Amino acid sequence: MQIASLQAPRAVVMVRPHRFHPNPETAADNAFQRASPRGTAQEIARAARDEVSNAAACLESAGIRVHIFEDHGERETPDSVFPNNWFSTHPGGHVAIYPMYSPSRRRERRSDVIEMLKATYRVQDVIDYSGLEYDNLFLEGTGAMVLDHVARVAYTARSNRADPVALERFCTHFNFEPMAFATADPSGRPIYHTNVMMCIATEFALVGFDLIADERRRADVRARLVEGGRTVIALDTRQIEEFAGNAMELTGNDGRVLALSERAAASLTDAQKEIIARSARLLPLAVRTIELAGGSVRCMLAGIHLSKR
Repeated sequence: MQIASLQAPRAVVMVRPHRFHPNPETAADNAFQRASPRGTAQEIARAARDEVSNAAACLESAGIRVHIFEDHGERETPDSVFPNNWFSTHPGGHVAIYPMYSPSRRRERRSDVIEMLKATYRVQDVIDYSGLEYDNLFLEGTGAMVLDHVARVAYTARSNRADPVALERFCTHFNFEPMAFATADPSGRPIYHTNVMMCIATEFALVGFDLIADERRRADVRARLVEGGRTVIALDTRQIEEFAGNAMELTGNDGRVLALSERAAASLTDAQKEIIARSARLLPLAVRTIELAGGSVRCMLAGIHLSKR
C-alpha cells in the first residue's frame, strides 16, 4: 500500500461544538437535515460534542494529527462543526477562505485557525474570497467542491452555494479545472453540497451518478475519474442518503484510511468494501447526532495539505 498521497492528508482541523443544533437557516436547501429527536437542547449539544471528541480520538489512534478548536457558541454558529466549508489548504503553502451562503455560517470563520496553520505549517499566502459575499457570490469550500488534487479537477454540483464566478476565480488561482454539473435528488431538488454525493480517494472514487441530471455529463465525470486512475464505485440514492458519499481518505501510521460514519459504512455492499480495502482501511465513526445537521464525517474534517514547519 502506498503511504504518501496528495489526496489523503495526514492532519485535519476539527471544531468541537458546545451548542450544536440543526441550523434552521440552512434547512431550506439542505434536504439532508433532519429535525432533532426527543431530548433537550442541552442533551443534543452534549451528544454532538462527545461525538466530535470520540471521532478525534479514533482518528488520532490511527495516526492522524487532529487540531481541535472549541466553539462555545457565543456567536451563534450551529454549523461550526463543519469547518471544511469556510477554508481549505493546498500543497505549496496556500490557504483559501470562502464566501458562505448563510449569514450565520459566515461567523464560523476564525483567525485563530489561520494563525495555527501559519505557526505549525508552511503557509505562503492566504487568499480570502469572503468579500464576494457582498456581491451574492458564494463557494462553500470543499463542501461545494470535491477536489482531485492529483488530476487538478474541481468537481462541483451547481447550487446556491457554488457560484460559477467564484468557482472560476478559485480554479484560476489554485490551478484546478472546474467540472460543474447540475444535480437533482428524487424530489428534483439540487444537491446542496458536492461532498455529500462524491468522494475522491487516491485509488478509488465514490459517486452518486444518479444524482447528476444530464446523462452525458454523468459519463464525462466517470471518464475523467477513470482517466485519473480511479476505480469508480457507484453509490445508489439510498447510500447517498446514508452519507456514504460524505467520506474522506486520510493517511495514518499504517497507511490510508477512509473516514466515514457508521451508518455510511453499514450502507456499503461487500463488493464496494472489497474495492476500498485494496487501498484503504474503513474507519467508521459514530456521528448520528451531528448528521441531523445535514452533513457527516467529510464535512467535519478540514484536511491540511501543507508541509510542517
